[in-house]
Amino acid sequence: MRPCTLRRGLFLLLPFVAILATGLLSPNPCRAQTNQADKSPTQSQPSAADKSSQKDAQTSDGTTTRLRIRVTNIEDKPVGNASVYVRFNQPGGFLRKDKLAELSFKTNEDGSVKVPAVPQGKILIQVIAKGLHTFGKWYDIEKDQDTIEIKLEPAPRWY
Repeated sequence: MRPCTLRRGLFLLLPFVAILATGLLSPNPCRAQTNQADKSPTQSQPSAADKSSQKDAQTSDGTTTRLRIRVTNIEDKPVGNASVYVRFNQPGGFLRKDKLAELSFKTNEDGSVKVPAVPQGKILIQVIAKGLHTFGKWYDIEKDQDTIEIKLEPAPRWY
C-alpha cells in the first residue's frame, strides 16, 4: 500500500473517531429517541403528590437549607427594597467542577426575604441598599432552616 493512500484512509477515518470520542466523553449518556405518542399522560408528567414528595425528600435529606434573611439599619428599622444576593457552590459545572450559582432578591417592607432551598455549606450573602454601606459575608450554614440578621451601617460621607 502506498503512503499516499494510507494518509487518505486515515483522513477518512478521522471524522468517525472524532464522533466516537465526543460520544464517549459527553457528560450525558446517549439515548434513543422515544415517540411521545407511546407515553401515557401520567408517565410524561409527574403528579402533584410526586412533586411534593420530591420537595420533602430534597429538604429533609439534610443537604439543603431554607434561609430567612432580615435586613435592618443601625436603629433596628427594617430596610425595604434592598438587593440581596445569595451565592453558593453548585456541583457539576464545567468539567465536573463546582460552579458558583447566584440568586437575587429584593427585601419587602419588613426588611426580610425568604430564600428557597440552597445547599448547606459555605454561602455568600451580599446586601446593597440605597444610602447604606454595602454588606458582604461568607456564612457556614449547617441547619435545615436558619434566620440571618444583617445590620447595615450608614454610608460613609464623601466631601
